[in-house]
Amino acid sequence: MAPASPSALGRVLIIAGSDSGGGAGVQADIKAVTAMGGYAATAITAITVQNTLGVHGVHPLPLDLIEAQARAVLDDIGADAIKTGMLGSVAVVERVAAILDTSEAPAVVDPVMVAKGGAALLDADAVEAVRSLMVPRAAILTPNAPEAEALTGMPVADLDGQRRGGEALLQMGARAVLMKGGHVDGPTVVDLLLTPSGETLLEGPRIETTSTHGTGCTLASAVAAGLAQGRPVESAVAEAWAYVSEAIRRAPGLGRGHGPLDHGWPLRDRR
Repeated sequence: MAPASPSALGRVLIIAGSDSGGGAGVQADIKAVTAMGGYAATAITAITVQNTLGVHGVHPLPLDLIEAQARAVLDDIGADAIKTGMLGSVAVVERVAAILDTSEAPAVVDPVMVAKGGAALLDADAVEAVRSLMVPRAAILTPNAPEAEALTGMPVADLDGQRRGGEALLQMGARAVLMKGGHVDGPTVVDLLLTPSGETLLEGPRIETTSTHGTGCTLASAVAAGLAQGRPVESAVAEAWAYVSEAIRRAPGLGRGHGPLDHGWPLRDRR
């Protein structure tokens, strides 16, 4: 069956892990895509047992089941963008890369490696698979500083490091790179978007809060929603960045650890 024709709604297929606490993973992805006016569908790679205090268990799903979910969506509903998150292992990276090759939808690749609380979400031997298989397939790659360091082998401790790391990832085949600066010290958070045609800085004062669980998932999915709706990458990133910044500011303060964002704030503001 042929995929449905492109929709102005913006269909996003999310291939990522489930977060029982709802702050990150596919739960955050669905909320972000919906808040940005898109339509979210999912292929779950793993079920995690987690809350704001940390990840207490990770249960990968079988490869054929991951692929079956993605195929079911692509063969019927279709996708205008695909967002990848937690993949976990070499085998899953390889299978997801093969899935991406069957679709013309741009891929937003969030190279998830470590949870906010410090739990590893990507096997050590899978980093090379992400580097060789996912980076070249990315319409936009969204690494934080530690992820960029792991992928490039280069230090990312300041804006110059973000720029050098981003340029290296472009040379590896990514068509655009959003170097997130939340892990870079300083009173101002600077995210750097690099494309072959230039760079764009998005910056704002650091918000002092513990409610930052799922910021990376949320940002990547919001970008995917913009791309799915036909926006240029610079516009999609700018809108997603503004959405996430406000979601952090409005965080509800849930839980006793790293709390979730307020994903639904745009929906309430439209009432």
